[in-house]
Amino acid sequence: MSVRLGVSPIGWSSDDLPELGGDTPLDLCLAEARQAGFAGIELGRKFPRDPAVLRPILERHGLALVSGGYGGRLLDRSVADELAAIEAHRALLAALGCDLLAYAEMSGGIAGDRRRKLSTRPQLRDGEWRDFGGRLTDLADRLARGGIRLAYRHRVGTVVESEAEIDRLMVATGDSVGLLLDTGHLAFAGADPVALAGRYGRRIAHVHCQDLRDDVLDWVRAGDASFLDAVVGGVFTVPGDGCIDFAAVLAALAAAEYRGWLVVAAEQDPAKAPPLACARLGFAHLSAAVARAGLGEGR
Repeated sequence: MSVRLGVSPIGWSSDDLPELGGDTPLDLCLAEARQAGFAGIELGRKFPRDPAVLRPILERHGLALVSGGYGGRLLDRSVADELAAIEAHRALLAALGCDLLAYAEMSGGIAGDRRRKLSTRPQLRDGEWRDFGGRLTDLADRLARGGIRLAYRHRVGTVVESEAEIDRLMVATGDSVGLLLDTGHLAFAGADPVALAGRYGRRIAHVHCQDLRDDVLDWVRAGDASFLDAVVGGVFTVPGDGCIDFAAVLAALAAAEYRGWLVVAAEQDPAKAPPLACARLGFAHLSAAVARAGLGEGR
């Protein structure tokens, strides 16, 4: 077993701001992802949701489907209702051979609203964590019975953003709830990706490798900007182009014997950050870090 390198399409077409890369054809995104060297790609908003349509498209480009993010509403509805809402997404992943679903609780989230300042994000009260964790574990257990593991994705602008909130989530949930470690969102929130990788290595089910420009983050924090303004301003970038020490992150993952996908997921404006050039840089930097960490890259 070894790690595999994948990429998210958000460097070509933003999921949060359709005007960023809105005119980029899906075929160009897939062709450039493979040209840069990646073995797989995550779902994006331009992907067809019919597996009979999507499968031959991915096969034509020699790419596996890595996973797909799902914005949940478990705080607003029952586990049964949430499971029903997820079903079409789960079925698509399963049909294309994916065994992991990236889940983020988006109730009250501000990441998709450019008018909302980062300081206005929702937060759970002390008494709400146990119930949320219990219902999330129930949801993960039910998905696992169908062969899909839930990997919880902490996100800036949501109820699980900070290091302390990730800690509370891990305590409140069972082992069926995996953790999606996103280096960029961790650094944005002021957390240490290396420390989190070491602390929760056993439960890390998926990894997003996203670098951060700390000078842009300073501007964002000083002005309490929106998350989308931060994205447009260039706060995120590919590994090797920011301030995150990926060699240290991957060393911590190697110590935890992580086996799975490492996904370059740098949400940027493609007009300012040419996607193919960025994808090549991210792949090269991550591949070198993988080799140094002794993780071993599979195909």
